[in-house]
Amino acid sequence: MAVKLRLRRMGKKKQPIYKVVAADSRSPRDGKFLEAVGLYNPLTNPHTIDLKEDRIFYWLNNGAQPTDTVKSLLRQKGITLKKDLLKKGFSEEKIQDELNNWEKLKEASGKKSTGKKKKASEKPETADKTETENTTNTDNISQEEPEKNSENSTAEVKGAASDENASNKE
Repeated sequence: MAVKLRLRRMGKKKQPIYKVVAADSRSPRDGKFLEAVGLYNPLTNPHTIDLKEDRIFYWLNNGAQPTDTVKSLLRQKGITLKKDLLKKGFSEEKIQDELNNWEKLKEASGKKSTGKKKKASEKPETADKTETENTTNTDNISQEEPEKNSENSTAEVKGAASDENASNKE
């Protein structure tokens, strides 16, 4: 029997919550499963992942294949890293040190990405400032030289042309 670690959809319409289950690969998505090994909620910010590591290791060691999405979730929680380190034969202390270093790197990269988002949101503000400065400069010009601006105004030229045509017709 081929066992897969996959998601089982639950929850209401447009409000999905997924169980991570070990199931026979031939059973339907929401059908019969062997064991529930976790929960995944994509609607929270950041999304929530609760997994039973010991049961996941059990199924992975007995030949269960995770789907792409479940594999991604296992990577996000560091379970695949821990499995690889166990496979290489590292001691528990060494594994804990590596996982702590990985957590620190993950937090640091998360802070960098939020910093980039903040910088990106600041750039449009500076563009808005330059636009407002340009409008104030044109307002100052129009206040200083009202005669030149009024002569070149297309609305006044059209109005003057229509006045001339009306006087010629009479």
